[in-house]
Amino acid sequence: MRGQKVVLDDLSLRVQLNEHVALLGPNGCGKSTLIKTITRECYPVARGGSSMTILGRRNWNVFELRSLLGIVSNDLMSSCTSDASGLDVALSGFFSSTRIFPNHAVDPKQRDLAEAALLQLGVAHLGRRAVREMSSGEAKRVLIARALVHQPAALLFDEPCNSLDFAAQHGLRETMRTLANSGIGTILVTHELADIVPEIERVVLMSNGRIVADGSKEEVLQAETLSRLFGVKVKLERHDGYYRIW
Repeated sequence: MRGQKVVLDDLSLRVQLNEHVALLGPNGCGKSTLIKTITRECYPVARGGSSMTILGRRNWNVFELRSLLGIVSNDLMSSCTSDASGLDVALSGFFSSTRIFPNHAVDPKQRDLAEAALLQLGVAHLGRRAVREMSSGEAKRVLIARALVHQPAALLFDEPCNSLDFAAQHGLRETMRTLANSGIGTILVTHELADIVPEIERVVLMSNGRIVADGSKEEVLQAETLSRLFGVKVKLERHDGYYRIW
């Protein structure tokens, strides 16, 4: 629940470690809350018969858990919009923070890994630049570098292409494809079909806090199903492994 509102209602879902899954649904359906439940920003209401296991365990030190997850979200994007440099943001992934604070001790290995992650994302030149001086696309790539520095077991993308122009969206989706092909499991939250890159084979549809469909892209991404989900008649097109609706 968020306040008095039930956001996730009697939800049951299993995602394998190396699986690539997209959670698709309209705004307010509970997608982002589900991601925040996985990262332990939100907790389910305790009740008989309910349980939640993450990476094989029910109980976690939250900082230990987050060191195993690579998280890219708009909330983090907002928190990192400051005078922090690109390198500081990448390094903050080791500390589950949004920048390097005075109590953080960065060792040379961590610095090397952060610089390597920036280089991998093609933004090594942003290491000394303040985030507030970057474009949205540049800042998003720095945020992905932050998610990769500690070699996570899984990546969580929450509406990654929001606020990006067409070229930046294309570049980010290509990055997502590269990461998916590297073997890292991915959970993508989106309301845009174009964000579902070809490497994502499973789609979960959500509406009003519930799962209404779960299966392969070919089974789930149907015009009639999506029309019901978004409450408006849509047409569906597929091209080179991508889907789009209008």
